Amino acid sequence: MSLVTLTLNPAIDQTVTLDALTPGSVHRARSVWADAGGKGVNVASCLADWGLPVAATGVLGQDNAAPFTQLLAAKGIDDRFVWIPGETRTNLKLLDAGSGETTDINLPGLEFGPSTVEAVRAVLGDLTGAGSLAVLAGSLPRSLAADTYARLTAELKRRGARVVLDASGPALAATLAAGPDALPDAIKPNRHELEEWAGHPLPESADVLDAARSLQRRGIALVCVSLGAEGALFVSSEGAFRALPPPTRVASTVGAGDALVAGLVAGLHDGLALPDLARRALAFAAGKLSRTGANLPGRTEVEALAREIRVERLD
Repeated sequence: MSLVTLTLNPAIDQTVTLDALTPGSVHRARSVWADAGGKGVNVASCLADWGLPVAATGVLGQDNAAPFTQLLAAKGIDDRFVWIPGETRTNLKLLDAGSGETTDINLPGLEFGPSTVEAVRAVLGDLTGAGSLAVLAGSLPRSLAADTYARLTAELKRRGARVVLDASGPALAATLAAGPDALPDAIKPNRHELEEWAGHPLPESADVLDAARSLQRRGIALVCVSLGAEGALFVSSEGAFRALPPPTRVASTVGAGDALVAGLVAGLHDGLALPDLARRALAFAAGKLSRTGANLPGRTEVEALAREIRVERLD
């Protein structure tokens, strides 16, 4: 079974660690480092750490592609990115060492036209087929229509691939509004993204569960809602479960949601029952929290974390 991730708006994530983030104040940084990132890149990185062969594609600016090529080569990821003139954006992440929280400042990405999209589609065509798992992740460049993921999902499903979508805002809304042939097989919104789709707040756990169930009834086989420190909700035809994370030392929250998606994909790859898939997804996220960047600890440690995760049936 082939695995591929798509990142149409990648970024070099520059993380600045501060003693405490106080808006309007002058800060002295403890440290600064940069990682080649973007949601699909991060998912591929975690899957490679777990030991699964994975390909990564998308669009990179040729003027600063080196951090990406170095990361993908170091992790043994099949690098199938399309290069275009210009620079991939740099995003700034301000890490508050006291609270462990990260403030993101995301810059505009590269803009490109139909010919570049066609090149990416051709790569996806080479990499996917019946039984493949394709992860479409992250924001879309401003030059692309909001229904880009919906159209790509429909094409991938026609080839027999299963599609996991991790997007937000208009890109998520357009895909969820598409016909049944363009609906992804799995999605991973957080509570805020689910509220945006629903059009109203979801203050109670029961509200989040109702919204997730409504999406599952629309035809999305697996709905995973990430809830931060409260764990995650998983809804499929097997029922509804909530997974609660173990106590974890937080080095950085950057990429935790992407690690959750990677764990979900790894569970789908192995055909795990929903409670076990929930444990694996949360274990990936918890393991990543102890590392900077989108990196997992060794498999033995991740498996130990999975055994600590409590899963509650909700229905």
